[in-house]
This record gives sequence, C-alpha cells and structure tokens, in this order.
Amino acid sequence: MEFIPTSLEDVIIVRPRIFEDNRGFFTETFRLNRFHKAGIRKTFVQDNLSKSEKNTLRGLHYQIMNPQAKLVMVTSGEILDVAVDIRRHSPNFGRYVSYRLSDKNKELLYIPEGFAHGFFVLSDEATFLYKCSDYYNPVGERGIRWNDPDIAIDWPDTDPVLSAKDEKLSLLSDLDEKELPE
Repeated sequence: MEFIPTSLEDVIIVRPRIFEDNRGFFTETFRLNRFHKAGIRKTFVQDNLSKSEKNTLRGLHYQIMNPQAKLVMVTSGEILDVAVDIRRHSPNFGRYVSYRLSDKNKELLYIPEGFAHGFFVLSDEATFLYKCSDYYNPVGERGIRWNDPDIAIDWPDTDPVLSAKDEKLSLLSDLDEKELPE
C-alpha cells in the first residue's frame, strides 16, 4: 500500500497493491496499521455505498456537527472526486484537489475533516464506497454550490445532473464563519 500526498496537505491518494491472475484480482483497501504508519489515525465508524448515473454531480457536502474524515473508492465505473479545503484558518482555504477514481485504478482518496467533498460520474454509471470517521448527522449537514466561481473547480461538464438539495447550496463566500470548520 502506497500513500501519495496531493497538492493539499492531509488529502492523500492511497494506492493499494493489486494481486492479479487469470481468476481476477485481490487487494487490501484498508489496513489499520498501515494507515497509522502513514499518519492517518482515524477510526471509521460508518460505510456508505451509492450508485449514480453518468453526469451526476453529488456535492459539495460536509458536516459542521459530527465532522467526517472519509476514505473513498469506486467499485465500478469512474468518477472525478473533489475535496475543497474549507477550514477557516487554513492557508489553503478555498483551494481544491481533484482526482480520478475508478474500478480500473482501484485507488482510494483520504479526505480529512474540514473539507467539502463531491464527485462527478464520468462513466455510464458508478458505484462509490466510502468510510466515514463519524456518524451521519442530518442536522449538521452543510454544502457549497458545485460551481462556486471563487473555488473554480474544473468540472468535466457545465450542466450536471444535480439533486434539488444540491441546486440550492450557497457560495462559500455567503456562508457565516460559524458554518465552517476550524
């Protein structure tokens, strides 16, 4: 298992070792002692699985109460995964990193607390699995508009399929400071 830093501190690409033969493949996607050795010392308490159709954009979501670190992977298809640093006092506030995750590269992305998260489906459909370090709390759920011009994410499409909830999200600059993580 290889841990590769991204341009944003604390967001890490996890490249597992893949053992392939004529029957298929085997890989470890999570091993606590290796994650601890890499400096990721989170306890994951909830796994989520979602399936989305092509051109679906989910996000940018975060929780102000019960903030969640996430370990995300694609089990089928391909997505563009995005993490935006929204920690109030971070030198990288408002900056983002994006990375393609797919069933072919079998890589994972570790996103710490304090980041808004979203993804765009590039394939006909994609199944997305993610571990969370805290329980989902609908009262603390927040989000930022996917096309916030100050963040300027380079999404693959300017007319994605959005949920009604995601269509109504605010710009980062319109959020009260209390709605952002430390």
